[in-house]
Amino acid sequence: MKITLKIWRQEHRGERGEMVEYVLDDVSEAMSFLDMLDMLNRDLIRRGERVVAFDHDCREGICGQCSLHINGRAHGPRALTTACQLHMREFQDGDTVFIEPWRARAFPVLSDLVVDRSALDRIVEAGGFVSINAGTAPEANAIPIGKAAASHAFDAATCIGCGACVAACQNGSAMLFTAAKVSHLSMLPQGRVEAPERAARMVAQMDAEGFGSCSNIGACEAVCPKGISTQHIGRLNWEHLRGDLAGGA
Repeated sequence: MKITLKIWRQEHRGERGEMVEYVLDDVSEAMSFLDMLDMLNRDLIRRGERVVAFDHDCREGICGQCSLHINGRAHGPRALTTACQLHMREFQDGDTVFIEPWRARAFPVLSDLVVDRSALDRIVEAGGFVSINAGTAPEANAIPIGKAAASHAFDAATCIGCGACVAACQNGSAMLFTAAKVSHLSMLPQGRVEAPERAARMVAQMDAEGFGSCSNIGACEAVCPKGISTQHIGRLNWEHLRGDLAGGA
């Protein structure tokens, strides 16, 4: 396939970036999207040009590093798929593909397609850990947990922290990410005790990082590669309200 790429190039954080066009003439539809970018970088190396910087690690849809805006959609056109698991068979011969980094105030561009997502790490750090003394590893059935609660907690825990929800949100909100991190602990007995305080700390850190507010558009859920539901945002709001009420009492 012949593919025309229009890629955001920005060598340094403070530099003014621009879209640069590249043409690849021999792209296999069996290639993953990142394999195609590797192919481009090999061509750039042969020509003595600077390679395109992009994040990647596991290439198995687990780590969340492959943060690419592809044709205006986080992670590309295929739902429930990370950019590393997207394949070139999703495109047609002769297509023009636009590739950009995440666009959010809290995600400054470091170089080309790489953004600084450490703000998400700081939100998690603000939530802390479960400080309840559970002793040694308990027997598996010692703490009964309902199937529904366990399933919802696991669904929230599948968040890979890629930041697609932030990039897709018109306000650059991190509510879905924060909500997932709150839910996967608050729905289990060990994390239930500190849930309101944890929600308050994480929301405060989220605001301090410069993320926008949630306006319930739902774009975050639509692009989440793990299909995490906005219902978790409702749980985050409830836990935060509980904390406010407890503090006011």
